[in-house]
This record gives sequence, C-alpha cells and structure tokens, in this order.
Amino acid sequence: MATSGRPTDRPRTNFGQRLVKAREEAGFSQQELARKLGVSQRAIGWWEREPAALKPEQLAALADALGVPADYLVGRQNLPKRGTGPVGKARRLMQELSQLPRTRQQRILAVVEDMLTAQQLAAQNEPTTKAG
Repeated sequence: MATSGRPTDRPRTNFGQRLVKAREEAGFSQQELARKLGVSQRAIGWWEREPAALKPEQLAALADALGVPADYLVGRQNLPKRGTGPVGKARRLMQELSQLPRTRQQRILAVVEDMLTAQQLAAQNEPTTKAG
C-alpha cells in the first residue's frame, strides 16, 4: 500500500502499531478509513504516530470500522488467527459483494473469472529469463 507524507523518526506507540496493523489488514488507506469515520486523514495519521486520547465513541467507531475488538486496539487482547481466504481489501470487497442480490453477484464474478483467466494465460505466455 502506498504511503505519502514525511515518515516520523519516532517509534509508533503500541496503540499506533496495532491501529496500523488492523487498518492494513482491513485493506484501508488512512484516507479511506478517515472518510469512513468522518475525520481527517491527519487525525488517522496522528493516532498512528502519537499518544492519543480518543473518546470512547471514537474508539468504538474505529474498532467497528476495522472489524476488530476495541480491546485489541488498547492492547488487552490479541487478534484471533485469521483463517484462509482473502485478506485486506480483497476481503472487504468480497464482503460487499456478498451483500448484493445473487444475479448481480453472478455478473461480477463472471467478469472477475474472465479477468483471472486472461491473467493466467498472459503469465503462461510470458517469456522466462534464465540467469546465465
């Protein structure tokens, strides 16, 4: 995932580390998460870098948006091991897809299958290079 802005020279707080991990696993950029929560991207960046005192409703909204328990964000529990299947943005898109009517799901999946087949064929036809 692309990052922008100036990286900090200070280590992240424990809360910030957990927030970044949860955000990336959920497939959100800072901007996307900010939009979902109705805050600025700078607020998300600040929460990830600096000691932050979030209001209880902010912490609850953040946990809900990321699909993690608030106790994980504050360091009181670990995340459960993820099963197999898509992660991050792919998982989020598949969840959104599952909310659509079945006929729309089938149309979208047909397009995805066609694109995957095209990518597989392209990969098979790429010339291989051998180190000499």
